Amino acid sequence: MQRVTVTLDDDLMSELDRVIEMKGYQNRSEAIRDLARAGIREATVSVPETGNCVGALIYVYDHSARELSKRLVQTFHDHHHLSVSTLHIHLDHDNCMEINVLKGPTEEIRHSAEHVIAERGVRHGQLVLIPVEMEAHSHGHGESSPHRHMHIKVK
Repeated sequence: MQRVTVTLDDDLMSELDRVIEMKGYQNRSEAIRDLARAGIREATVSVPETGNCVGALIYVYDHSARELSKRLVQTFHDHHHLSVSTLHIHLDHDNCMEINVLKGPTEEIRHSAEHVIAERGVRHGQLVLIPVEMEAHSHGHGESSPHRHMHIKVK
């Protein structure tokens, strides 16, 4: 095991100590190792702009914001070829969370997600992408005759 010395400013150290207490770490080293692993995972699962992906767009919005629900629905209708499924959750009297599962060209999914997150009244938003390859297959399921359809292969 390697020993590394890191200098952190006071504000960052305070945030780290809050995470340590909240998550119940035994010491700072354990917390920093876990955070480093998470950062490495995030940095290495890159999704190129070209190609295909599957993704989850998660956002919280004020359902009473003028026309927002209507605009969000219109956005997903305009990009219906990307949408697989939507889960809608009522968080409280004012806020809803939606989780949209998307599939298709990475560039289109990013563009659509950025449009949703930028809408006035959307309070939090995050897009998680996983690179995939789309492969055409021709075979039957059960007793049905063969037909062509796409399979997703995670990279």
